Amino acid sequence: MKDKNNTYNTLFHWHNFRLKLVIQGIVVGALSGLLVVLYRFLLEEVGDLTHKIYILQKQNSYLIPIWFITLGLLAYIVGVMVKKEPMISGSGIPQVEGVLLRKLNVNWLKVIVGKFIGGVLAIGAGLSLGREGPSVQIGASVGQGFSRVFKRVRIEEKYLITSGASAGLAAAFNAPLAGVMFALEEVHKNFYPLVLLSAMSASLTADFVSKNFFGLKPVFDFKRLYILPLNQYMYLIILGIILGIFGVIFNKTLIKTQDFYISKKWLPVEFRPMIPFLIAGILGLFLPQVLGGGHELIGSLVEGKYTINMICIILIIKFIFTMLSYGSGAPGGIFLPLLVIGALTGDLYGSVIVKYFHMDSQYISNFIVLAMAGYFTAIVKAPITGSILITEMTGSFSHLLPLTIVSIISYTVTDILNSEPIYESLLERILNKKGYNEFRGDKSKKILLEIAVCMGTELDGKMVKEIKWPHNTLLVAIKRGEVEIIPTGKTTISAGDYLIALVNEDEASKITQRLKYMAGNFIIENVSNS
Repeated sequence: MKDKNNTYNTLFHWHNFRLKLVIQGIVVGALSGLLVVLYRFLLEEVGDLTHKIYILQKQNSYLIPIWFITLGLLAYIVGVMVKKEPMISGSGIPQVEGVLLRKLNVNWLKVIVGKFIGGVLAIGAGLSLGREGPSVQIGASVGQGFSRVFKRVRIEEKYLITSGASAGLAAAFNAPLAGVMFALEEVHKNFYPLVLLSAMSASLTADFVSKNFFGLKPVFDFKRLYILPLNQYMYLIILGIILGIFGVIFNKTLIKTQDFYISKKWLPVEFRPMIPFLIAGILGLFLPQVLGGGHELIGSLVEGKYTINMICIILIIKFIFTMLSYGSGAPGGIFLPLLVIGALTGDLYGSVIVKYFHMDSQYISNFIVLAMAGYFTAIVKAPITGSILITEMTGSFSHLLPLTIVSIISYTVTDILNSEPIYESLLERILNKKGYNEFRGDKSKKILLEIAVCMGTELDGKMVKEIKWPHNTLLVAIKRGEVEIIPTGKTTISAGDYLIALVNEDEASKITQRLKYMAGNFIIENVSNS
């Protein structure tokens, strides 16, 4: 049988699959949307059931030990699942990025099944984890599965994975634009037109599917959001600085918590989820507000149900419980919990300003919204995604200016403090583990790499013949706007160009690292390959 991934077919396919990407993006978006909708539905149903169980426990104390035994069994089941398939642990977004960098190899079907079931059990039991990370990984796995089942060429697979990731976030939060932007800014890390085309098709399709089930309302229904007066913008600067510092603390604590679990040699992987599961059982009796992702908690903040002291208590316990939940390796994301912690910070900040500086209390909701965006930016370091996501999730487009200001300030603070984006830090930890599922390509198969050239880098302004290219790298095209150039030795590379290079699949990861370094793209260095 003729190899579909040989040099001829790879190059021929490159010029003939733009329309296919749109169609395939729609199919992947529909499939991902349906799976994520089912995931959301089950999480809501299991969450409601858990809430009723805690009510029953308060009425019938003899049920408490039975529930704790049940939680212990569920924790063990989740722990065994994570031990057998480590790629389902945690958020899943670092794993998706690792697959796109051709550093990780995953079994897409095992990931879908394991992440789906494990996430429902962990989040449904009350762990402080979010649905968005699993939704992104499930969507990305659907895209990879589509590629493998229908035997698409390797050049298509990463577009389909990115499309699925975009669709997963869009369906999880009813936020199609944020899904696209997250796929470009965080997952794929460039704004290449073909990525945009496929991701947009998938994201809009998944959002359409999701809204047919959950309705057209935004995820967070802020009934009254007043426009913050310009003379109050000085408070945004302080808020941005606070969120930047808090974001650095969040990232460092999350890594330290993972180290804490790893250092306990007496605690095997399959028993690590026991800690947050049992803590969830205790918190469910005394402080149920901190259980789960926290969607309802944000709604109650907007209604002003809590005093300043109560907000402080919930904020501290939610933060600690999120660390313990994620650090255990249980399947679930940090996306929604970090938004909740950001909202609590904004609520506390706004309440203090109202109490001591006599600002109108109607603006507290503004600080809740702004803090979610700023905190997200400080942790993930994706300011565009953060601003668009919060805008879509709240259904308010009148706060883009203050959102952007807070996000930029928090981002700048994290840069000054040398804080790395959390998902890249988590990916680096995965790659540094012994025995991780390393991707091993086939030397006989060829793939195309697309590298964006940044301004003032090693490649900018140089002729092709002046550059020392990595071994076994063939530059086959330069994409400049809508024009595709067939390069010669005298062709000059400019900032903003996209380089299309043909390489062997087994060397793709190292060559990608080298080319991105030359082109000025940030990339995680895998210590084991250094």
